[in-house]
Amino acid sequence: MGAGASNQYLRNQVMTASPEQLQMMLYDGAIRYARQGRDAVARNDIESSFNHLTRAQRIVLEMLNGLRPEVNADLCTKMASLYNFVYRRLVDGSVNKDLEAIDDALKILEYQRETWALLLKKLAEERGQPTAKAPPEQPVPESISVEG
Repeated sequence: MGAGASNQYLRNQVMTASPEQLQMMLYDGAIRYARQGRDAVARNDIESSFNHLTRAQRIVLEMLNGLRPEVNADLCTKMASLYNFVYRRLVDGSVNKDLEAIDDALKILEYQRETWALLLKKLAEERGQPTAKAPPEQPVPESISVEG
């Protein structure tokens, strides 16, 4: 499959995904880019670490901006604090080449992804849909990672 076909497939995935699935894609993208940034920091590849960690930061900001306080203000306040912490740790990791800071962000993102997967499973059960294991990490189209 060529790059054009792959991009079209991913575009279709995003266009047909439910809001819950889109949130999962954001978690997957943030985790993937944070891991790639962490690996680049470990190899002292400054440009690559900056690029990957910046993409992870932008995805976290998208998640922060997607919060809807009119639905549940208390939960949004807590999630905003969590996303702000993750964002700051990713910035610290990028600026200071701090693997521990990136690991802190990754732990939270991975925990949140796992929690989200459990929620998707519960929703599927409530809707009478066949349940499956946690959704595998999905590739995230470039458009989701918000290029600057």
